[in-house]
Amino acid sequence: MNKDLERIIDIPEGIEVVVSGNDFVVKSSGKELKKTCDLGKVKAVVKDKKIILTAKGATRRESKMIGTTWAHLKNMIKGLGEDFVYELEVCNVHFPMNVKADDKKVVIKSFLGETTERVAKIIDGAKVDIKGTKITVTSNNIEAAGQTAANLEKATRLTGRDRRIFQDGIFITNKCGRAI
Repeated sequence: MNKDLERIIDIPEGIEVVVSGNDFVVKSSGKELKKTCDLGKVKAVVKDKKIILTAKGATRRESKMIGTTWAHLKNMIKGLGEDFVYELEVCNVHFPMNVKADDKKVVIKSFLGETTERVAKIIDGAKVDIKGTKITVTSNNIEAAGQTAANLEKATRLTGRDRRIFQDGIFITNKCGRAI
């Protein structure tokens, strides 16, 4: 059942990829993304403007690892060309919410009339822009943008209340150009 697997990623013009062990560095015009992957028996090589991921006698685990690493590298290369954008919306039915972005966090005041502030962490490399009820999270690293958007959504999570009545919160409405 074991077979040899190989996945190839073409490196676009102007992008440089460096592989050393389990570490990947993708650079282009002053931007740089780093990622460490646990490759196991998978070998990664850069040759002739291509990244080649191979595994001799690949098991299901190595097959999955090749697919995961391939997806991470594709997202890193794509992120250097264009930023990943997540759009969120502030919804408040009962009490008006106050949302402000500080240095490394977003502070949410008066959520459902609460006197305590709720805080969402901004991951390094992500930028948060708040205009009225619209929040935009932008980053060239898809993981930073996605985690920051998830942190905002999670900060206003409700438990023990009927979601049909208490529809307040911050919700992701658009992920990287795909409406939700």
